[in-house]
Amino acid sequence: MTKYRVTVDREICIGCGACVGICPENFEMEDGKSKPKKKVVEKLSCNQEAADNCPVSCIRVEKIKD
Repeated sequence: MTKYRVTVDREICIGCGACVGICPENFEMEDGKSKPKKKVVEKLSCNQEAADNCPVSCIRVEKIKD
């Protein structure tokens, strides 16, 4: 099964919370910055949508080699 790594560059995150609004099942705010609840997921689901809508592009969703 394909897996994806979800990362947030917390240094450039502005804490807008868009990712939490789009994908609350895998994003949360910690100390005013975004953080993935799971760093490895089996489905893109809303993770890619959160990455695509991040205003500072600090979220990365990368396919992990099988």
